Amino acid sequence: MKTILSRYILIAAGLVITLSACKKDFVEVTPEGQFLSVNYYANEDQAFSALVAVYDVMRKNSGGFENMIALMNSGSDDHVTGGGGADDGKQLQSFSNYTMTADLMGGSYWNDHYQGVFRANILLKKLPGVPMDGNKKARFEAEAKALRALYYFNLVRLFRNIPLLLEPLTATNIYDVTQEAPEKVYAQIEKDLTEAIAVLPGSIAAVTDAGRLTKGAAMALLGKVYLYEKKNDLAARQLAEVNGPVPGDASPLGYKLLTRFSDLWVVSNKFNSESILEETHSAAGNSNWDFWGSGRDEGNTLNVMVGPRSYSRPANSTAPSLPSGWSFNVFTQDFYDFIKSDPRFAATVFDLKALKAAGQADYIEGYQNTGYFLNKFLPRTSDVSTGGGATELNYRQNTYIIRLADTYLMEAEALNATGARAQALLDAVRNRVGLPSAPVSMVAIKRERRAELAGEGHRWFDLVRWGDAPTVLGSRGFIAGKHEVFPIPTRELQGTKLKQNPKYN
Repeated sequence: MKTILSRYILIAAGLVITLSACKKDFVEVTPEGQFLSVNYYANEDQAFSALVAVYDVMRKNSGGFENMIALMNSGSDDHVTGGGGADDGKQLQSFSNYTMTADLMGGSYWNDHYQGVFRANILLKKLPGVPMDGNKKARFEAEAKALRALYYFNLVRLFRNIPLLLEPLTATNIYDVTQEAPEKVYAQIEKDLTEAIAVLPGSIAAVTDAGRLTKGAAMALLGKVYLYEKKNDLAARQLAEVNGPVPGDASPLGYKLLTRFSDLWVVSNKFNSESILEETHSAAGNSNWDFWGSGRDEGNTLNVMVGPRSYSRPANSTAPSLPSGWSFNVFTQDFYDFIKSDPRFAATVFDLKALKAAGQADYIEGYQNTGYFLNKFLPRTSDVSTGGGATELNYRQNTYIIRLADTYLMEAEALNATGARAQALLDAVRNRVGLPSAPVSMVAIKRERRAELAGEGHRWFDLVRWGDAPTVLGSRGFIAGKHEVFPIPTRELQGTKLKQNPKYN
């Protein structure tokens, strides 16, 4: 905490901040130059650039090596970490085999999210004094609150015992920060989202605004928050407004399941009708090794991470053309056996084991290799950047944080997996891929979430909140009462009043 809080103090105290890290594909804005914080927020343009900087932290979902999807996949029963060896990505490996320590914990999972919180806090503090249209100002405030809620939701799910900071810190109180009860953090998340929902627009009109938060995105996130708090009645009501009165039909907010499951993973199919909250990437940022993972890089790193190593194919092969990757997040044999007869198999799993056996392709086997790769995010030769920067770091595939099939299944769960409405929600997800109706139950919903959302970073959180993690992950080393949360990184505890999570001391 000391590291990131100290950095925040520098910003708040008036030292130079640079907003050139902001994503250029979240609206066509290129924030340039440097400003002193005492002079900043002088007009609407500067306030908007600051808002884009708050959005920029969403890149944590699949940007940089320490991204949320790669981490959460590594610890689930559907994947092993893989990579080049047992020491390749130690923070991922240690989560996969449940040997994580405070020293091994990737610090950015803590401080990147707090950076988003701090940016939101400063913007919310400064906005009242910015001379600009009142409606726009209210929207900026709502977006900042919803983003702060998202970052706190990730923090409390990952670490549980965290500081709740709603005001810019000063040099006099930086070392007095303490942790709050998780219930208080959740209450603030609810408050931020409820206030944001009242203001955010129902839809985005301009193409250049694609990626900005809408009322539906905040409502879906609030419904998910309620579900994690086991406030099922509130979750069901909130998610029903997102999902609409007839599952399978377009909702009043404009959401609709795509006809083909595989179209969800077409790289150019950004901001489609099933997307509710989407994290954006660009191949135009010229991301390079010297600033990779710093927040300035704009490419999707998950793509290269999950690709097979030294991939090749004969000239007459029918196998797809793929660039080489790093072989992380390979699927387990158990997951392969679970999904192999499901219609979503081909879009989810790239069966390189079978292709190699048939002489259609070859590759160098990575650590913990199974031959089953994550097809949803596999890098494609057609998407390799031809611009500047490192080709490996400039993939442009967006990733979903929340999509409609997810909210259907969450609502069905919030309805306690009973009744006609829950049955219709489950059936809509199954019907989309050609599966017949199955009697709704928690067992059925759990199976459907595993098949539908595989590889998207949800499985571990699901197992923990259901209480299934000790049974499902026990053979991997999961210990009940300890591994439901991560250790707070060592450097964030030094010189502070923060206390380490239980059993990690």
